[in-house]
Amino acid sequence: MEAKICKRLPGGISDFRVLRSENYAYVDKTRFIERLENESNPNRFFIRPRKFGKSLFLTMLRYYYDINSKDEFEPLFGDLHVGQNPTPGRNSYAMLEFDFSGVKTATQDDFMESFSGNVQEGLRSFVLKYRNLFPDAELVPKYSETKIGIDALNIVFNAAAVNKINIYLIIDEYDHFANNLIAMGNQPGKDFYKTMVKANGLVRNFYENIKAAGKSSLRQTFITGVSPVMLHDVTSGYNIAGHLTLNPHYNEMLGFTRAEVEILMDETGVERKYINVDMEAYYNGYLFYPDCENRVYNPTMILSYLKQAVDFKKPPAQIIDPNLQMDYGRLRALIQNENNRTILLEILREGEIVSEILETFSINQLYDEGYFISQLFYLGLLTIKKGPVLMATLCIPNYTIRTLYWEYLAKQLANTSPEMTVATTRLNRAVHALAHEGNLHEFIAYVSENAFGKLSDYDLRRFDEKYIQILLLAYLFMSRLYIPMSEYEAVPGRTDIFLQRNPVIPGVRYEWVFELKYCKASASDAEIAAQREQALEQLDKYVHSHRLREREDLKAAAIVFVGKNRFEIAEYRRRIL
Repeated sequence: MEAKICKRLPGGISDFRVLRSENYAYVDKTRFIERLENESNPNRFFIRPRKFGKSLFLTMLRYYYDINSKDEFEPLFGDLHVGQNPTPGRNSYAMLEFDFSGVKTATQDDFMESFSGNVQEGLRSFVLKYRNLFPDAELVPKYSETKIGIDALNIVFNAAAVNKINIYLIIDEYDHFANNLIAMGNQPGKDFYKTMVKANGLVRNFYENIKAAGKSSLRQTFITGVSPVMLHDVTSGYNIAGHLTLNPHYNEMLGFTRAEVEILMDETGVERKYINVDMEAYYNGYLFYPDCENRVYNPTMILSYLKQAVDFKKPPAQIIDPNLQMDYGRLRALIQNENNRTILLEILREGEIVSEILETFSINQLYDEGYFISQLFYLGLLTIKKGPVLMATLCIPNYTIRTLYWEYLAKQLANTSPEMTVATTRLNRAVHALAHEGNLHEFIAYVSENAFGKLSDYDLRRFDEKYIQILLLAYLFMSRLYIPMSEYEAVPGRTDIFLQRNPVIPGVRYEWVFELKYCKASASDAEIAAQREQALEQLDKYVHSHRLREREDLKAAAIVFVGKNRFEIAEYRRRIL
């Protein structure tokens, strides 16, 4: 029997032509072209979190609509949905594209030069690509002499109008430089942003020119990024865009459904025996409108995992893509005020939060509660669990994002809380003893000394089992020996912490279940004993649940913290049923 020829996994490929011409698997999203084309508003604004496939989708639109790509239609689209069902707009536009991901923000002068240069270079490429459509032979040299990119827009738009050329405008990473300025988290960064984006700034002028061109040569627009902040701040300059981000029809336009992941695995020859983690729990879970049929996987997360399985023919060693950790800077900037830190702590404690999802908001509102939560949603750090957009229950999408939260908290303990310390060598030794020797005391003593014992009076006011859980998990996530799980379902009830073996690290002997209790420093011996016994009773139910009773070498312990300097450990002994 002839061996099956597998397609290549497309991780890191953002050019549609390359993907389609070099035997890469493609998750067909072309069915959304017709829906987009039928929107009553030709100016479309759509945002998704980082690493969700926005750039690839935009290049797909480029080749589909480009008047110069007619000869490529069949090889690129013939076997796809839109190839079988082409739309009236197929290959009928001159494609003008801007990508603002490389705009410099070190200084205001750098930004003005970089932004203007970016615009002018995009226009230069456009004119050279479509110069056969412009009879005016002087257009290119006239354009090249223009020093400021914004002024050059009018030259091109006017020339296109005179020659009856229809333009389709694509803007990728429209807010990249704005997010960089926000991540600076200081007043100079905010002032810089306001000068360039608001009032009569350079960015505002850019969008005013685009809006004006919509009355002549500019027929279609698709703008994408990761945040609605800048859209709000240029509203009067560009108030014509239709916001499709929370439209239920586009929930699956980016990202992969479970069915699409299965097709992708079949096409690329991913062997199921190498899949040793729950992919749903790690990479799925995104929902961008309530009650949609399917949640979607982050494509970069899942492709990184699958590629390791294909390349190395064994279970992947890197479960969490390190590229996602770049979100730390933005998260750090957003929690510079106490209110937002408290909200983040609540999310970590409860795993969810109820809030309205706001479609647009200004940079000045990022530090207000509702706007901060919405920004976490747009960044992909929260997603919809249930409820209407006007008052949705938002949750952490998956285990990968939950890990980012915990790792962020651990970094904050090490870098921004001078009283708390992270002695890495001792911590690693303590977790090693937990995993290989069944010795819990060394780890709890480490955390008690380096974190609990150094809490301020303010922190003690909110100290309870949940707070203890957060701090323990922050330290546990710094080790890779375990997959720490909070609120693990062990029916009946949920464990405070379940430490599952990391499947990619062999040799971990013991898994653990922790039940945590807290008593004030003034608690009597009887009160402490009562908490200990209650914890042991809960552990008895957990370890005999259907999810945990068959796990070998499972250890369990009740840990009672008293004040901030004392703790008691009562290890549970499994009864024979």
